[in-house]
Amino acid sequence: MSVFSRKIRGFRLIDVVAAGVLAAIILSVYLAKTIAGRERTEIATVEKQIDAERDRIRLLQAEVAHLEQPSRIEQLSSAHLGMVPIPAKNEVTPEKLGEIALAAQIKSAPKVLAAPPPVELAAPAAPAAPGPGPTQVAQVSVAGVNP
Repeated sequence: MSVFSRKIRGFRLIDVVAAGVLAAIILSVYLAKTIAGRERTEIATVEKQIDAERDRIRLLQAEVAHLEQPSRIEQLSSAHLGMVPIPAKNEVTPEKLGEIALAAQIKSAPKVLAAPPPVELAAPAAPAAPGPGPTQVAQVSVAGVNP
């Protein structure tokens, strides 16, 4: 008797094996479809969360744009801090910056050219015992400067 002709309770052995393999394939396809369905619902849930976050981002960007309006900031600064806009006469063009720097140097020039304060030199220090330690050569004091 061969495997193809052997019978179990009236069925050939090959038919029983084929029915078992078919049942296993059907079960595996059903499980794969069920798992894929769960993943699809998870993906849909995540996509909804992403859309909700995008909407929230747009809302927050609109709120930031509203809060950063110059007219609103100017109104709040004048109402709560007493600040006012800078008058146009205080504004400077880049070409005028060099002239302003030169004028500042000319103003401070007499202070720079003033005579330096007198410097007093102290007598040299007594020689120290020979050794590797540092020695003091001279002590300088400037009038008007705290030591």
